[in-house]
Amino acid sequence: MTDLKDNKQGGALRGVFRFTFANWREERGLVVVVAGAICLATLADILVPIFAGRIIDSLAPGNGGDIATAWRALAAMAALGVGFLLFRHISWWTISIFTLRVMQRVGSRGFARVQHLSTDWHANAFSGSTVRQITRGMWALDMMHDTLLVALLPSAVVLVGTVALLGWHWPAMGLVLGLGAAIYIALTATLTLRWVAEAARRSNKEDTKVGGVLADALSCNAVVKAFGAEEREEERLGGALNRWKAQTWTTWRRATWNGTLQATVLWAIRIAITALVLVLWSRGEASPGDVAYVLTTYFVLHGYLRDIGQHVMNLQRSVNDMEELAELDALMPTIRDRPAAKALAVDRGEVRFDTVTFRYGAHATPLYDRLSVTIEAGQSVGLVGHSGSGKTTFVKLIQRLYDVTDGRVLIDGTDIRDATQRSLRRQVAIVPQESILFHRSLSENIAYGRPGASKAEIEAAARLASADGFIERLPQGYETLVGERGVKLSGGERQRVALARAFLADAPILILDEATSSLDSESEVAIQEATARLMKGRTSLVIAHRLSTVRSLDRILVFDRGRIVEDGDHKSLIARANGRYRQLSELQSVSFLAAE
Repeated sequence: MTDLKDNKQGGALRGVFRFTFANWREERGLVVVVAGAICLATLADILVPIFAGRIIDSLAPGNGGDIATAWRALAAMAALGVGFLLFRHISWWTISIFTLRVMQRVGSRGFARVQHLSTDWHANAFSGSTVRQITRGMWALDMMHDTLLVALLPSAVVLVGTVALLGWHWPAMGLVLGLGAAIYIALTATLTLRWVAEAARRSNKEDTKVGGVLADALSCNAVVKAFGAEEREEERLGGALNRWKAQTWTTWRRATWNGTLQATVLWAIRIAITALVLVLWSRGEASPGDVAYVLTTYFVLHGYLRDIGQHVMNLQRSVNDMEELAELDALMPTIRDRPAAKALAVDRGEVRFDTVTFRYGAHATPLYDRLSVTIEAGQSVGLVGHSGSGKTTFVKLIQRLYDVTDGRVLIDGTDIRDATQRSLRRQVAIVPQESILFHRSLSENIAYGRPGASKAEIEAAARLASADGFIERLPQGYETLVGERGVKLSGGERQRVALARAFLADAPILILDEATSSLDSESEVAIQEATARLMKGRTSLVIAHRLSTVRSLDRILVFDRGRIVEDGDHKSLIARANGRYRQLSELQSVSFLAAE
């Protein structure tokens, strides 16, 4: 079990560092400037104690008070101070530019990667959790850069430089200091990156879940209010916060013990170095200036070593915070454009399924087994059948939200896998059963399929969709913000905006997912009239839950367990004595009469 945990932690660490250094390579010039300036500033800091020791020696009674040497040493210290300040300023200035560039790129790429992940991935992910993973990972990069370049790099330079200088004068001193520092660093790294990091990873997972619970409840607030379930949701969040609190307490408790052990080792090194320099002085192997040099040098090193513990903890924290972002970055979309994919040009709008076999995920039984059907250009076709019969999957395959397991889906004779996804989806306009709008203006929502559309074109699309009336009555008209997911509008108003969006997109293929199934009678009539206008001259696929909406269509496909069991117009299908369509129609008629 321990080996499994170690492998997981090591894999996470490697994944985060690969992700970090891949971004560094794109800014290698800035990285070199930052690292070089930091090293020069640190070297200046290391050399200062040497000249401090010379001042003390020059003022000792045995040297007759050599004030000139003391002033030269002070001048050298001042020069080193200027160099330290200059190079430190350059390093911080440059790392700010570098970090902002990387954070911007990582945020942009993280969003782009998530946008292109599969429909299944989005169905199983909390949007709030995903947002948290990206934003938390962006800020973790800031900490990572500061820790590696501004903190650990100078600490390493100070450690190596100090041990080398002291070891050159007194080998025993270099050995004691080097050995003590190695023990301290090994202890710090082991405890922090393995013991503390394991707990921090679990607390981060709980933190992500808290974000998901918050986003889930807030985005569905209308449902919460409808059922008076505020207290229930508060209890649900309380449970998530309790789990987060427990895991975070474990992390903080381990971090506290880690800090105490680090401080113990540092005090042991301090006592050992002080004792050793006193022994050297008593033997005449070190002057008072040497004693001052050693103690001053160690105090400088002690500060760096003490901070190494905090830096390693920050490194562990940034690794944990970036872990989920690095995992997102490593995900590959299951639906990808082929290397030679070209823009799809649709002249007619013919859709053909050529012996298509399709199964969801690892399901053993395919939903479609060698399904073949052709929808002629300009036809209006209804897709009917019970839930799970394959209607929705049919249109999702046309949009290439999933790839077929075998066979081909063709539009005007072109395999849609040979076309870019962007060009394919621009040829297909969709009006869903429940229209979701962005929290933007009505103009932006209508023009989403054609962002460069003029105001006149937007208004014309709204008129065709019978949406102009309610829009013009709003105080801000087309510039009215509709609220998150369009909550400021009624269902009928949202549906008309979705229809206007489809009109403006002017795509040759249209998909309608029973756009009037949950509307009042007045809205239903208006939207049916707008829908009829929209379907003219287009290949139209209508997913029908109420069979009354498909009676006037050119053709109806009846699905049952992934097969098309009947194909014809309303008149021919209703005439079949034992036909599936007739059975569905009679069932709906009975249900309607019972409701009356």
